[in-house]
Amino acid sequence: MKPPPEPPSITLNRYGRIIESVFLSRYTKGTRELLFEREDIERAAAELKIRLPKNIGDVIYSFRYRRNLPKSVRSKAPKGMQWIIRPAGRSRYKFVATREPTITPTSRLAETKVPDSTPGVIAMYSLSDEQALLARLRYNRLVDIFTGVACYSLQNHLRTAVPGMGQVETDEIYIGVDKRGAHYVFPVQAKGGKDTLSVVQIEQDISLCNAKFPTLICRPLAAQFLKQNLIALFELEMGEDEVKIAAEKHYRLVPSDEVTGADLALYRSRPM
Repeated sequence: MKPPPEPPSITLNRYGRIIESVFLSRYTKGTRELLFEREDIERAAAELKIRLPKNIGDVIYSFRYRRNLPKSVRSKAPKGMQWIIRPAGRSRYKFVATREPTITPTSRLAETKVPDSTPGVIAMYSLSDEQALLARLRYNRLVDIFTGVACYSLQNHLRTAVPGMGQVETDEIYIGVDKRGAHYVFPVQAKGGKDTLSVVQIEQDISLCNAKFPTLICRPLAAQFLKQNLIALFELEMGEDEVKIAAEKHYRLVPSDEVTGADLALYRSRPM
């Protein structure tokens, strides 16, 4: 006989109590994937007598990108794995046990100085860390520099429906062309402040490219502010069963007179 689900904790905030209730109501020992729907969020809130936020999807978004899942959920993950939430169709989601679900910059990775071409007026009026980061990528041609491909911004915050996933969004889409004439699509996820880069976002970007740009070469990218003018850039790829880091570089934006002859000599000696 299946044991009754564990009672949800009363010490969590309302988002945590709701997502905990949804998970525990479906979890059985040894499970690595649990499907649920948007209606389960509403049902859990009603059972717990918790007022739902106006944007119900923010409960799920919060635990996909901004917050850790409750300890009662994390403790149920198989050894060496963690739970993430993936889309599973329109208004449908699933908890999935996976290995390290975040993309973390490598400490002590060598930096490369780039003369800062960000217009001063843009730097003054950037409204958020994410927007400031996207602007610096664009004005300093960092996507071109990192990939070695001539790139052009196509659209910011592209939101679209992807078969089997439902609605997804990427921060910016670049289209590129190389010296052979081959065309590329570069979806970019950008994170500033305390937000973390998630493999779920990269998986979505790959699916978006396959659905909307099937004839282009998809090279998903991620960017993270390490400090105000220090940016980590990643190129990702899909391995056999998970997202892998294919390349990582750290770029420091500096006034042009701070790029010295010694810096240039060092960069010439680096492998391509």
